[in-house]
Amino acid sequence: MLAGLISLAILAVRVSGFSVGTESNTYEVSAKFENIGGLVVRSKVTVAGVIIGHVSEITLDNKTFMAVVKMDIDSDVNNLSKDTAAAILTEGLLGGKYIGLSVGADEQMLKDGDEIYDTQSSIVLEDLIGQFLLKQF
Repeated sequence: MLAGLISLAILAVRVSGFSVGTESNTYEVSAKFENIGGLVVRSKVTVAGVIIGHVSEITLDNKTFMAVVKMDIDSDVNNLSKDTAAAILTEGLLGGKYIGLSVGADEQMLKDGDEIYDTQSSIVLEDLIGQFLLKQF
């Protein structure tokens, strides 16, 4: 029974994205979104479906009233171009949110502290349902 409880605890830690031990080398980039729609700290950041980092901080820009999302990207992924695009995506129909990056063709690369300007906010399911219902009546 003890082995089962330990296995359950390990599974919970892995699924939550919480990392135990030393933190790998990362660099930070940020992006501004009009609506993050449920994105949370520790959400994954992917390129072509491969996890390359995680969301480290979410704040509100008091001047533009946009969400500022800071991401820690693994340092071995050092070839993201300056014109990389970021979109907030959903895992499945009712799954969690994550950030998907699409690499551009610029020759200059993102560095620590840079900002991604080409962003696509989250699609909010409630808004889509509301728009559909309004069109029906």
